[in-house]
Amino acid sequence: MKVVRSFADGPADSEDLLQEILLQVWLSMPGFRADAKATTWLYRVALNTALAWKRKETRHRNRRRDFPLALDVADPSVTANDTREEREAVDRLYEAIHSLVPADRALVLLYLDGLCYSEMAEVIGISESNVGVRLNRIKKCLATQLRVPDDVS
Repeated sequence: MKVVRSFADGPADSEDLLQEILLQVWLSMPGFRADAKATTWLYRVALNTALAWKRKETRHRNRRRDFPLALDVADPSVTANDTREEREAVDRLYEAIHSLVPADRALVLLYLDGLCYSEMAEVIGISESNVGVRLNRIKKCLATQLRVPDDVS
C-alpha cells in the first residue's frame, strides 16, 4: 500500500494500481527463483509495476480531460483512531514523497519499510554505498519540503 499511495494520485488510481500490482505479482510468481528474499522480490515487482503504470497513466492523462470526483472516498489505510494532525502530517509526507523522482520515491518507500541497505540496493539495482548517499540527499530534500515556518507572534 505504501507503493500504491506514493505513486497513485487519488482513491480511484490507488485501486487501479493496487489491482495492477497484485496481477503482476500473481503473473510473476512462477518466475520467482528464490535468489532473493520474497519481500525483496515483491518490492521489485511492485515498484516496477508502479513505475510502468505511472508512465502509462501520465500519457493517458495528457490525452483526456480531468473530471472532478463526485465522491471523496476515505483512504482505507487511515484508521478512525488517527488524529487529524497525524493524518495531515502523513498526507504532507506522502505529498512530499510523491514530488520526488520515481527512483528516489522507491528508495524512500523501501527505507520506510525498514529494509537494510543491501536489500534496498538489490531491489533498486544500485550499490549499497549509493543507497546511503542517495538516502541522505533525499532526507535533506524531504526535510526542506516538510519544514514548517516558525510562527512569530
